[in-house]
Amino acid sequence: MPNHQLRSKRSCLEVVVRSCVLGCVLAPPFIVHATDDVSAAEVRAIAREAYIYGFPMVDGYRIQYAYFVDHNNPEFKAGWNQIRNLSRVFTPDDKVVQIPNSDTPYSMLGLDLRAEPMVITVPPIETTRYFAVQLIDLYTFNFGYIGSRTTGNDGGSFLVAGPGWKGARPPGVNKVFRCETEFAIAAFRTQLFNPGDLDNVKKVQARYSAQPLSQFLGKPVPPAAPTINFIKPLSPDEQRTSPQFFNILNFILKFCPTNPSEKQLMARFARLNIGVGKNFDVAKLSPEMKQAVEDGMADAWQAFAEAKEQVDVGTVTASDFLGTREHLKSNYMYRMLAAVMIIYGNSKQEAMYPVYTVDEKGQKLDAAQNRYTLRFAPGQLPPVNAFWSLTMYELPSRLLVANFLNRYLINSPMLPDLKRDADGGMTVYIQHDSPGKDKESNCQSSLEMSPSLPR
Repeated sequence: MPNHQLRSKRSCLEVVVRSCVLGCVLAPPFIVHATDDVSAAEVRAIAREAYIYGFPMVDGYRIQYAYFVDHNNPEFKAGWNQIRNLSRVFTPDDKVVQIPNSDTPYSMLGLDLRAEPMVITVPPIETTRYFAVQLIDLYTFNFGYIGSRTTGNDGGSFLVAGPGWKGARPPGVNKVFRCETEFAIAAFRTQLFNPGDLDNVKKVQARYSAQPLSQFLGKPVPPAAPTINFIKPLSPDEQRTSPQFFNILNFILKFCPTNPSEKQLMARFARLNIGVGKNFDVAKLSPEMKQAVEDGMADAWQAFAEAKEQVDVGTVTASDFLGTREHLKSNYMYRMLAAVMIIYGNSKQEAMYPVYTVDEKGQKLDAAQNRYTLRFAPGQLPPVNAFWSLTMYELPSRLLVANFLNRYLINSPMLPDLKRDADGGMTVYIQHDSPGKDKESNCQSSLEMSPSLPR
């Protein structure tokens, strides 16, 4: 990224580019004793460790429940294994996913891979139009991509298989993606060139399809997977403090065969009845032990805050914490920070997420109280293959900001309508009120702004 500058009303502020997460591995292993007795100190430490480990999964479950299970949720998309095409970009009315992308219309697909694999088919798409199908497992790891960068724009069929499927690549399938969990999300992003291009995007979306492998091959349907009684998720506020968090985690872990690298981790968690087949019964905890669990959760958030400080000063970027299991290398604080700040963000090979949060004095950016400008010097617009955007989010929700312009970002498709400076550069105004009618074309109103490349 170019070395942009952010200017206040009175002075020039040098921007610190930050991304979303810090490096911090979990605490050293506990010795697993034969006795069932666990001290309050151990309970607190295990709760901290398990919370950092499980937060992305529990918050991801909250999103999947809203999108694919709860028909009464206003943001429900479709049942499992059914594509839902959204013929619009996200707005402040979309409140389930934090840091939403308002550049590209989405198609959403919740994958239930228990009975058999699913086959995703994408049509040939003009080479000038970027698209991507991001595959995300229950851990929130990105385990694969279909799209312009990885598989090209010629179209094809791609199989997504769960952990129980051991077959070889079937005929007619271009590639097999193997998911280590029994449920997953496929998030389709289709590039929108400008508002008048929406009908063309709809035509592309209409040709996306998802089929069970048996249907794709014209073979008998295997026995259906057992019906699941999906438990109600916690709200974002409840997730921070309620020990019921660990019951949600136990439910999710049923669909996540233990990775060999995490057997010792799960043995430690089991000492607190956290794990597959475990029942974390809050009602049976003594007051002392319940307090220890709650203190452990608070410790996890304190560790998060310390981790985020490295993010704020730019020593860690989104490229460090978004991606595959192999890329994160058991750094569960990375995974938690990513989930809190940019859940379901793309891997570094697909996108970049520089984030501005502090000024040259280390003070948090606050466009409700201050006026800023972000200047791109001549010839220094972000170099991308698809698009770039400068998106505004409010804190602490990290949702899009309702504002007087009904504009939620400034992006590269808008360049023809943006005003240039006298030297050919470009200035973006970031503030709560209007900078003046003559400058509103280049204005955003935000509490936090995050420039992102294909999100």
